[in-house]
Amino acid sequence: MDSTAPREQRPLLLLSSRPWNSALADRLSRCLDLPVELISTPDLLTAETVFAIDPQWIFVPHWSHWIPETIWGPWPTVIFHMTDLPYGRGGSPLQNLIQRGHSSTMLTALRCVDGLDAGDIYLKQPLSLHGSAEEIFLRADGLIEQMIEWIVREEPIATPQLGEPVLFSRRRPAQSNLASCPEGDLSAWYDQIRMLDAEGYPHAFLEIHGMRLELRRACQRSDGLHADVKIIPIASTPPPSPITKEAGA
Repeated sequence: MDSTAPREQRPLLLLSSRPWNSALADRLSRCLDLPVELISTPDLLTAETVFAIDPQWIFVPHWSHWIPETIWGPWPTVIFHMTDLPYGRGGSPLQNLIQRGHSSTMLTALRCVDGLDAGDIYLKQPLSLHGSAEEIFLRADGLIEQMIEWIVREEPIATPQLGEPVLFSRRRPAQSNLASCPEGDLSAWYDQIRMLDAEGYPHAFLEIHGMRLELRRACQRSDGLHADVKIIPIASTPPPSPITKEAGA
């Protein structure tokens, strides 16, 4: 696209590995009356591709891959992080927040820079952490859509982060084992199950007698926890994917 085109006519670019964000691109295009392009795989994210699009903004709802400076340097690139930055820089923010006892957080829109989650902040919005991981991500997606619309219309100036950073470590798949929960603590079991209950995550599990029990859809009732359980032989269990850093999550 001709880079001399008026700013308001240049498209937006979304980076997302989540399939439902194709619908987000369509909704934003209709709402903002702008073309919206979507890149869903890292092999397509090249400086040449982005130069051809020449977006006025790049928004990153969900992306667990490295974004090179050749992308975020020339074009303002906004990532979404599920903590009240600078608290909670780093990986697995949702799981780390729930494990620390948080029931709500801030969804932060920030400029992508070289430092991990260290960029200037455009906007923050409160986000409830009740429900399963999938429910929380869907709730966050609705907020992200609203935040993108506001940023495009208002063109805010990002401001530096204030305060001492608190760093989160990316969780490992082995930490999904329910055996790591405090003995007899139903609340800990509930949190462990729900915070991993989304597609693409290593679900909470137990291993016993050569079997792996994966638990999802937990609910708290007066007589204890109720959940769906999938049972498979450990020998046939594929290696779990790591819990990645959500950009938008």
